Amino acid sequence: MHLPPLVALLTLVGAASANQRHARLARKYNYARDTTTPSMAAGTSTSSPVTSSSSAAVPGATTSAATTAAPTTGPQTNTWGTTIPPLTQITSDMPSQPTLPLTATYPAGAKPPISGAPVLPTPFVFQVASWPPQDQIAPTDSAEVSEWMQELNGFDIPDIPPTADGTCAGDPAAAADAAERGWWTCGGYTRDTDITACPDQLTWGVSFDDGPAFYSKQLLDYLSLINVTSTFFVVGSRVVERPQVLIEEYMTGHEIAVHTWSHRPLTMLTTEQVVAELGWTRKAIKDVIGVTPTLMRPPYGDIDDRVRAISLAMGMVPVIWTRTPSGATFDTNDWKVAGGVVNGSQSFATFQAILNNATLLDTGFIVLEHDLYPQTVDLAIGYTLPAALNFTPHLTMDSIGHCNDIPATNLYRESNQNTSFPYPNSTSGDSSVPSGSGGSTSTSKSKTGGSVSMLNRDAIPMTVIGTVVMAAFSALLL
Repeated sequence: MHLPPLVALLTLVGAASANQRHARLARKYNYARDTTTPSMAAGTSTSSPVTSSSSAAVPGATTSAATTAAPTTGPQTNTWGTTIPPLTQITSDMPSQPTLPLTATYPAGAKPPISGAPVLPTPFVFQVASWPPQDQIAPTDSAEVSEWMQELNGFDIPDIPPTADGTCAGDPAAAADAAERGWWTCGGYTRDTDITACPDQLTWGVSFDDGPAFYSKQLLDYLSLINVTSTFFVVGSRVVERPQVLIEEYMTGHEIAVHTWSHRPLTMLTTEQVVAELGWTRKAIKDVIGVTPTLMRPPYGDIDDRVRAISLAMGMVPVIWTRTPSGATFDTNDWKVAGGVVNGSQSFATFQAILNNATLLDTGFIVLEHDLYPQTVDLAIGYTLPAALNFTPHLTMDSIGHCNDIPATNLYRESNQNTSFPYPNSTSGDSSVPSGSGGSTSTSKSKTGGSVSMLNRDAIPMTVIGTVVMAAFSALLL
């Protein structure tokens, strides 16, 4: 038997199973994770041009009056060769569309668009025995996890017990203590080290979760067409399946960040399991593109002060989507379309309400969208992104790191220019990861809503060090 075809077949089967598992989770997590969160009301606005992060002129942007509502009849044929169904036909049982082949090959030794980053490594070959089982909680009994656990030494990891299942309804006792825990899922509690918005008003921090996937290429082509860069929060189990997609995302200027190995709610896991989930994803990314991200997003936004401290100690700053002062979250619910909970029309109406709510904020905003499913990609390239391009008041679309004035070099440990980051006690065992020194102290405050601390170009690591190390942090959490 020829091994490469077998590996390719197993990869296809594994990816299909992952899509089905995510759809089941969408149905499971449909009930209110936070009963205090109000629903958004759908709304409409008129159009105006949008500025991308890369250029003031965006192809397709107009100055004429129009509404944000995308046409609900169709189908729409797009210039990059795919046909987007009408909103009413974007459902969990919609027919699958053909995938697009990758259009570029980046050989080992190719220079990435990040100053000081290492060249692309030798092409990644997935060896099943060398990795945790895909889409299962990463085991903790490996030498790798033991090594990564050492990165927590010297850091104050709060002794907060895991939640029952990462939901408010599943753990009422933990939900009642959400403010002390700093639990985002129940009450939207954040800390100053979290990134929850873009600082500049009317700036959308564009991001997509759960890939790289079979339909990510369609999304990449459209983002290139409109000259917009995004932040991709990638799942380790998908990275080892679709390494070439991750390479194209990285090499075409998009930001890459960590989204765990198996996409489980992190507050329900033990400290060792959280380390394993983050560590294996970090390793997969580095094995494929040669760099280690310094941003992460917890699945479902499920983070508390224990998970937050673990992430920071491992050199990753948490990023969550925006929440208004009234508690409405900027989640498009596109992932629920694949799960059969909502349809495309309902998801797009939610996005329209998000845009209207964004105009009421004194900061920019971050929206939750996904590139794992054909439904979510169709919604993005056929409806949500075009609606943002034709929205009044004028929007700027940008990747999350860039909109927060974080230099591209600081988004990866190997190219980072901030001498205070990574942390001085870094014990990753990787000689390519520089050690830093120094740090400053700051006060960590619990906050809710759509605000974000005004982090300057080099302040994230120093703020993180001060927040995690100092004793006041522990007193606040406990």
